[in-house]
Amino acid sequence: MSGRQWAAAALLAVAGCATAAAPGLLDFSADERARIAAHGPWPPPPAVDPGNALSGRPAAIALGQRLFFDARLSRDGALACASCHQPRRAFSDGRTRGLGHATPDGPVDTPLDRHTPSLLDAGQQRWWGWDGAFDSLWSQALHPLLNPREMAAEPARIATLLRSDATLACLWRRAHGGPPPLVDGNDADHLLVPLAKSLGAYVASLRSGRTPFDRFRDALVRGDHLAAARYPLAAQRGLRIFIGRGNCSLCHAGPLFSHGEFGDIGAPFFVRPGVVDPGRHGGIAALQASRFNLLGAHADPPPPDTADPATKTRHLIAQHRNFGEFKVPGLRNVARTAPYLHDGQLPTLDAVLDHYANLSPDRLHADGEQILKPLQLQGSDRADLLAFLRSLDSPATGRAAGWRAGGCG
Repeated sequence: MSGRQWAAAALLAVAGCATAAAPGLLDFSADERARIAAHGPWPPPPAVDPGNALSGRPAAIALGQRLFFDARLSRDGALACASCHQPRRAFSDGRTRGLGHATPDGPVDTPLDRHTPSLLDAGQQRWWGWDGAFDSLWSQALHPLLNPREMAAEPARIATLLRSDATLACLWRRAHGGPPPLVDGNDADHLLVPLAKSLGAYVASLRSGRTPFDRFRDALVRGDHLAAARYPLAAQRGLRIFIGRGNCSLCHAGPLFSHGEFGDIGAPFFVRPGVVDPGRHGGIAALQASRFNLLGAHADPPPPDTADPATKTRHLIAQHRNFGEFKVPGLRNVARTAPYLHDGQLPTLDAVLDHYANLSPDRLHADGEQILKPLQLQGSDRADLLAFLRSLDSPATGRAAGWRAGGCG
């Protein structure tokens, strides 16, 4: 919990002691109020893509958005970033697993190995990918672009597209100060890295809106119990379970409802017969081997007097317990982003609660998540917890914050 969150929690505890709960408002204890306060405020400050000097610049965001929706970046013109990260689905796709090519020459109808996560609020995360194989949004953007099972992009073809399309060429000049570079031979990093940083700038600007929970939380912080009492009682009861005996908030912490790290929750990690997804263990190895990580030459230095974002990467060490761990996802818009888990194996929120109710401690690693215990829900507990989770949905689908194409078309 940050210093600002602790301060809000302390003020909330005082307000809770001074004023009795209003009708329609549960009598939350001072400790419960502090825990609730720690899940805000929302929205947070604008996100910055680490190692990306273009992050936050309107010209780069405008270019990145145009590229995000352009299927011509893929080898056969069949896939764009938005093909899997669809705005109307909270920048996910609703499928169990993402679709890609069976081979570079195959059709776009073959499931990939993992579920497509939402990109809303992606800039607020610490690691990217279900296994954390990327330490910035721009380095993550390169993976689907170059993966032969996904977009299978050809750099020379992209360079020709950027120069021949008047709007893209104009946007590129505004974002990068010159024309799109040519690609000669196998050295394409001088094209791919600025392209990926433009995509990273756009994705970092995608934010989810405020939710019924946020209005409730803020009303509690300011001591407005009448406003807080407008939050449905079922959601209040579910929230009490979430921050209390359910232990959910130990991992789904903070304003994003995720602590930003990884865990083994007892989910099978076989991709298909004979093939295992190593999760975080493999992600650390991939990140350390990447020339596009924050320790590499392509990462822009941080502004003066700011923390070095590469510190997190520099001190990473893979451990045995990381095998089979996957990122703890944020829960904002969770009811809109089914199915769930890294491979989409749970189709509904009900199925997720079933999974946690039937946890097998013997399945979890001996040195793994000792905090996980079967979730015991009785009577209306399940309905209450679902009511709370649904209150984390925002009415807006999210949008880039304030960019303009600048007369480029």
